[in-house]
Amino acid sequence: MQYNNVYYIMIGSKAVLLRLVKREHKSKQRSGSGAPTLLCAQTVENRETTWTMAKKKTETEAETSRDPLMVNSVEKAFRVLGVFDGTHSSMSLSRIAEETGLGISAAQRFTHTLCKLGYLAKNAQTRHFELTVKALQLAYQYTRSSGLVAQAMPFLMHLSKTTEETVNLTVLDGTDIVFVSRFMSRHMLNNDVVIGTRLPAFCTAPGRALLSGLEAAEQRDMLARSDLRPMTPHTILDIDGIFEKTALARKKGYAAAFEECFIGDLSVASPVFDRSGRPSAAINIGVSASRYSPDQVEETLAPLVTAAAHSVTLACGQMR
Repeated sequence: MQYNNVYYIMIGSKAVLLRLVKREHKSKQRSGSGAPTLLCAQTVENRETTWTMAKKKTETEAETSRDPLMVNSVEKAFRVLGVFDGTHSSMSLSRIAEETGLGISAAQRFTHTLCKLGYLAKNAQTRHFELTVKALQLAYQYTRSSGLVAQAMPFLMHLSKTTEETVNLTVLDGTDIVFVSRFMSRHMLNNDVVIGTRLPAFCTAPGRALLSGLEAAEQRDMLARSDLRPMTPHTILDIDGIFEKTALARKKGYAAAFEECFIGDLSVASPVFDRSGRPSAAINIGVSASRYSPDQVEETLAPLVTAAAHSVTLACGQMR
């Protein structure tokens, strides 16, 4: 099997990944011919994992190779940083190479550089790498330099004090929403949701609120690219069904999602628009199903969320 100079050969139950490059052999230089020679071989336990990893890497390289201004080494460095998460908080060099699709030597150079810059640390005993607190620096700089966050902050604080419920500001990134500001209440629902958390847009109230501000064709395109998997037994997976929800949100000015992302979570959200009229963020309130009914959420909280989002839209429109 071949994928852009990447070959897969089955040896028993294992897949061996072979990457070939063309080199000029001294014996062939007179004739001007070159023979493909083996650059590297990697044995993996799971053929599907290897294929996905190599395909993802090749697609990324193909995309970046079309951009003459792209600095590929920067992309690869961020690729290394991006593999660390709650599931992979500490990794060996070989695991980093596997997750990023980089060769061992390349992974070694990037991890060494990132350690020198202070973004990674290496455990002397386990020889595993992990993120350092310096990785928070970019997030801090974003929250302090974002005009949207600055303009929304007083309205989020007021909404939090008025309702005594959890209030969030989220933005759309690809097919996900990302939490960029969050005010917790004493009736805390989800401890795992913090600033920077990503959730699917299609099954969350903020995501649907943001989708409702887009044109129908753009909404359908985003839903077609989304990973429509059930988060709970209540998650709506049908694209037409989701589209009906976003159409209703567009009409009402707010979106609702009841136990579609987390069991026991009732959420209502309203979009914030930029000066061009496109949705730039969403404000939402999340409450517990043990304390509110869906009707109560829409009757009491939806008007407050909608008013806050409208106020932030006006404030952002006055920014210079």
